[in-house]
Amino acid sequence: MDRTTRVNLLIGTGHFLSHFYVLCLPPMFLLWQHEFDVSYAHLGITVMLMSGVTAALQTPVGFLVDKHGARKFLVGGTLLMTLTIAAMGLATSFWQILVLSALSGIGNSVIHPADYAILAGSIPKEKMGRSFAVHTFNGNLGFFFGPMAMAALTPLLGWRGSLILVGLLGIPLVATILAQSSILVDQVRVKRTADQEMSGRELLMTKPMLLFFGFFFLSSVATGGLQSWLITALHQSKGISAELGSTTLTIYMAGATAGVLVGGWAADRIKAHLTFATILTVFSAILLVLVAWISMPDVLLFALMFASGVALGSSRTPRDMMVRDAAPPGQVGKVFGFISSGLPLGSAIAPVPLGWVLDRGHPEWVLPIIAMVLLLSLCCVGTARVAAGNRAAARVPLPAE
Repeated sequence: MDRTTRVNLLIGTGHFLSHFYVLCLPPMFLLWQHEFDVSYAHLGITVMLMSGVTAALQTPVGFLVDKHGARKFLVGGTLLMTLTIAAMGLATSFWQILVLSALSGIGNSVIHPADYAILAGSIPKEKMGRSFAVHTFNGNLGFFFGPMAMAALTPLLGWRGSLILVGLLGIPLVATILAQSSILVDQVRVKRTADQEMSGRELLMTKPMLLFFGFFFLSSVATGGLQSWLITALHQSKGISAELGSTTLTIYMAGATAGVLVGGWAADRIKAHLTFATILTVFSAILLVLVAWISMPDVLLFALMFASGVALGSSRTPRDMMVRDAAPPGQVGKVFGFISSGLPLGSAIAPVPLGWVLDRGHPEWVLPIIAMVLLLSLCCVGTARVAAGNRAAARVPLPAE
């Protein structure tokens, strides 16, 4: 096994666990409600805390990663995630679950800035697209297997035993990262010189970085909205059963996951990342509008949603490559920490406005609105790419902190 593959396995497994742990909590909700006698709103706070703390801390963690190196933070963050999930199995009061959810969010906040900083330093440039794709793919697998694993384990071990088991599964990964740490190379760290006065905070407030943040945020709003309301929108607008709607969503997500790998392969061979991502995103948006407004047999519905998922999934790695190209040497951690914090923020916000549209009796507008959000995200990334190019051409320094 070559070095690149080993790095991808180590980093990808940690990313898998971070996503897996987020979605291993919802299957516990009904059991926790009976155990702790709490409301659905209180149960929802657990995921809100984990995702909210992650989003809030990714940027400051990114600064620390760039300053002190990523490996120690990756080990510490992964260990904290695993121990807090395992500790939930020992909780005797619901407030302990809430505290542990917040602590798990602290551990999870390390993953994106540390992972991307290590990939930037460990992977040859000609293989970077495929490595980014494998990283995203493993995260998607974590989302997929989290609820499934808990549903299978809980009848056998109970909710306490299930959480303890899946939590402790991360311990071997931490040990493996420590044992294989020599292959995890940090990004090149660049010392600031006297003529490089821009701080890391100023860098994140530049036009390209704010627009890339907007791009990630809007992309996540679209994806989160589709995941939350596709089933309901198809049921109310087309009379499709909940079972058929669930199958449609599963097919879409399978296409999006497969598309990530296609995009990684293409990103290493096609240098026009913006053009590639734009064409695929527009194509995905058009398919969503067709599904919303045209009556069609189930087979065609499945085919169009699968194709829409593949197209959007394929655009993800070129997106990450554009951010990496815009990040100055030695500042990948803070850049990805800041920009990727738009992902959990967008997912948290998306269900509310689209739910309002459904409440007003317009389910046929849900998918077109999602399509419009995707197109708006392209305005952000296109302007960001141009602004970043102009800055590079003008040789305006973007120093390391």
